[in-house]
Amino acid sequence: MIDNRKHEFPLQNQNLIAKICDRRFGIGADGFIVLQNHNKADFLMHYFNADGQLGSFCGNGGRCVVAFAKHLGIIGKQTNFAAFDGLHDATISGNFVSLSMHDVDHIQTYPTHAFLDTGSPHHIEFVEETKHLDVRAQGAIIAHNETYGEEGANVNFVAVIKARKIQVRTFERGVENETLSCGTGVTAAALAAFSTGKVANSKIEVHTLGGDLTVSFTPRGKGFSDIFLTGSTELVFSGTLEL
Repeated sequence: MIDNRKHEFPLQNQNLIAKICDRRFGIGADGFIVLQNHNKADFLMHYFNADGQLGSFCGNGGRCVVAFAKHLGIIGKQTNFAAFDGLHDATISGNFVSLSMHDVDHIQTYPTHAFLDTGSPHHIEFVEETKHLDVRAQGAIIAHNETYGEEGANVNFVAVIKARKIQVRTFERGVENETLSCGTGVTAAALAAFSTGKVANSKIEVHTLGGDLTVSFTPRGKGFSDIFLTGSTELVFSGTLEL
């Protein structure tokens, strides 16, 4: 995450962003987030995929940028910030951030999978277990099939553990690999599991390789409102990047 309130970082330089995200020749990251000033909200969040392309909304990135803004002294315990898909509210208590997600109007459901947009497009593939999956290979096939075209979709493999708990592993487009946790994917997985009757609770615990999250929501007809993604954040390190 970059503090770009002074507009010193060249946002148009996709090659530079990709180089910074490279795990061998850069800092290494699944995505790149830039925080800037905004004339109405507390701040503006730009999200880029690891390939340098401007991405859609990132749920876990949204939670992390809230913690980053708190670290910079921009916000207190509550915030309203702008992102690719509009405004988001969030609260932070200690290292836990609860982030409002936009309403979902409908979910496309099929016998073995579902599709919905939670700020980013997500294919939900229901499986018996996630431990032995080749997420990179299987995810790439689905993400770039004829249905999703050149733009592609994120792919989430979801296993139901209990009435209110699921496991999720995610292949992210742009990263073109498995990521340890995807906030919009976790949200999509929880809503799809509820919509297809696989879970019956409107507050769902989600286990990912990167940690545990909670998704809560209110069913509204064929869609959902009052959607919140909640989980912990951790500052790993900070420094100065010379361009």
